[in-house]
Amino acid sequence: MFLYPYDVIRLKQRLQISSQQFMEQYTHLVKGVSHSYFPSVMLRLAADETKACPFLKEEGCGVYADRPSSCRTYPLERAVDRSPEKGASTDFYFMTDHAYCLGHHEKKTFTVKKWIRDQRLDDYNLMDDLWAEVDTVFSGNPWAGEGSGGPKQQIAFTACYDIDNFRLMVAKHSLLDRFRLSRDQKRRIKESDVELLKFAFEWLKYFLGAPSSLIAS
Repeated sequence: MFLYPYDVIRLKQRLQISSQQFMEQYTHLVKGVSHSYFPSVMLRLAADETKACPFLKEEGCGVYADRPSSCRTYPLERAVDRSPEKGASTDFYFMTDHAYCLGHHEKKTFTVKKWIRDQRLDDYNLMDDLWAEVDTVFSGNPWAGEGSGGPKQQIAFTACYDIDNFRLMVAKHSLLDRFRLSRDQKRRIKESDVELLKFAFEWLKYFLGAPSSLIAS
């Protein structure tokens, strides 16, 4: 199961551990799926033959309220068409067909819109779309010349997946003071991991020379 930056924030908050602790204990890195210029993060499953989710308890999911977007979306899979010539992006959903999913045998039915609302996917979809914009920048190999794991890529990984250490970086380098941000924006970024992640995404685009909503002060 792939994890996105917002998934990590929700899960580390649920478990009441740091983002670094979560990444070290519950994830492993693999070669990027959509491109090879930035690693993908996967959930680390049980090492035995069950390959079970680490959050699976006898009574069910132990992190249900903060489960990752792929768990919420299942048995659907989401794709987004971002073709520039079409203007706004368009969502597409596909139904999976796995024998182990007993939900297929339930009598209750959902439309896609009702399923999204029922699973509270709106926030996840929004944050995953923002992440996709950053990953699109990564797909252009902005670290050419320094190679995989170089300084810029390490900074980018911290901004995306280690929000607690990125917060320290923001404070150390006074990043919020370098851009035209209102007092309310700064307050929300300082208080909320989610708002900080949104800032991280825009700052990364600025840092890597891509179009960004941030304006230098």
